[in-house]
Amino acid sequence: MIDLCTLGTGGTMPLPTRALASLYVRNGARALLVDCGEGTQIGIGRLGWGFLRIGAILLTHYHADHCSGLPGLLLALTKSGRTEPLHIWGPPGLRQVVTGLRVIAPQLTYEPVLHELPAGGGAFEAAGLRVRAFPLDHGMPCLGYRFDMDRPRAFLPEKARALGIPLRAWSFLQRGETVIVDGRTWRPEQVLGEARRGISFVYATDTRPVPGIAAAGRGTQIMILEGMYGGEEDLPKALKNRHMLFRESARLAAGAGTERLLLTHFSTSLEDPEVFLPAARSVFPDTACARDGMILSLDWPDPRAVDRSDRRS
Repeated sequence: MIDLCTLGTGGTMPLPTRALASLYVRNGARALLVDCGEGTQIGIGRLGWGFLRIGAILLTHYHADHCSGLPGLLLALTKSGRTEPLHIWGPPGLRQVVTGLRVIAPQLTYEPVLHELPAGGGAFEAAGLRVRAFPLDHGMPCLGYRFDMDRPRAFLPEKARALGIPLRAWSFLQRGETVIVDGRTWRPEQVLGEARRGISFVYATDTRPVPGIAAAGRGTQIMILEGMYGGEEDLPKALKNRHMLFRESARLAAGAGTERLLLTHFSTSLEDPEVFLPAARSVFPDTACARDGMILSLDWPDPRAVDRSDRRS
């Protein structure tokens, strides 16, 4: 199971009831953050999932509402007693930005390891997840992220028995390891079922619609996309500032064939984002608006997002 929490759902400036962009992704004992807007450490403290399990931070780009919380978070990790390296990923400019922000957070008990991705994206692993970064259109280097957790193939004990494989070899085969017992070789494919669908989701904000977003969203349980502006009357602002309307994000979700769309990164002008939901739902019915502290779970064998917003464990 993967748990997601939208720590902050605001864009540009924080509001009394809406913090800036950050997503907490928990995979068992490991976790990562996507973006780190101002005051992110406050949201983590309220959430109660802890600081020390966070092993990576993925930055989408370097506007202040997505990375200005980094110095405070780095210091919070030091105060929590972190000694293991912290991996930070982001588009070109990462080293310059982190070095500048660390002027006010110079003394850390661990090493930040920086991974500067090409503007065209790239693939890596973080918190036990396969991650693929893909380019967005925001007028500066900006990346979206697709996350995948592969589901192990089912072990078929009836096949193992029929082949006469000793019980002591089963666990190794189940883990995908080839085993030699009494001179006989047993391979995982002899006793494992068909490939099964894993868990997958996409996070992409601060962009105009680009085909790569829909392509990244294919086969996902949920896409978390921006809802910076609500109605069609805001299209000129969306074009100027390289953002999307609710309806534009919904079109991308429909094109991807994802199961669910969650909108986030709302403009300060959207006092109540849900007012604009009908426009998005007319294109993609399973659309919802995120709120600060919303918790979602993605699970298998039938992975679907379940809103557990009141859970804090």
